[in-house]
Amino acid sequence: MNPSVYLALDFPTWSEAEEFLKTNELQGVPVKVGMELFYREGPAVVEKLRENNHPVFLDLKLHDIPTTVQRAMQNLAYLDVDLVNIHALGGGEMIEFAKEGLLAGNSSGNTKLIAVTVLTSMDQGILNNQLKLPGDLNENVVHFASLSKKHGADGVVCSVHESQEIKKECGGDFLTVTPGIRLTNTDQNDQKRIATPKVARQQGVDYLVIGRSITKAEKPYEAYQEAIKEWEI
Repeated sequence: MNPSVYLALDFPTWSEAEEFLKTNELQGVPVKVGMELFYREGPAVVEKLRENNHPVFLDLKLHDIPTTVQRAMQNLAYLDVDLVNIHALGGGEMIEFAKEGLLAGNSSGNTKLIAVTVLTSMDQGILNNQLKLPGDLNENVVHFASLSKKHGADGVVCSVHESQEIKKECGGDFLTVTPGIRLTNTDQNDQKRIATPKVARQQGVDYLVIGRSITKAEKPYEAYQEAIKEWEI
């Protein structure tokens, strides 16, 4: 197990996720719980994972008016996960309110607030032509990172390729969490800004999120160990 490598539990039910973890001897590894699993199972799935010593990244990407996000975050805070996230696109006030809600509901203060910059499924064309956001993709990502830090976030979700620029702008202790991680010789799927664990480490990334490269592998346990090996080289 490596506390920096989170396995994305992108399963529709807890029974399927639990079976996968047990069958492949992945008990206790850090895991990401996203909308698909959380919306089906609710907070109980996080509680079960934590009871079994899994560090948890709760990936719900909250994005609403500031007061709603504050109240939602306060309700989630008692789960005492490692990481929880919001969308930086919600703006500075929403980020501040999210942090206030998290601190109000989390007595330990251990949960880190992470803001999503630009989804790794997006590229320059989507950003400019569909979202109508002007400018270079990297510039937008760094802008959202800077905005997030200014308003109280502990780090951001970004692609591996933007981590160094974010660290330069926001400081080395500002966390970068990177999905879009693929092991060598695995499919890109719907991600566009991807990288291997080795490249992520070279770029100064703090946390990796790896999903289908492991969950769809013929031998998931060996694939997870390969990810750790690539990350630690």
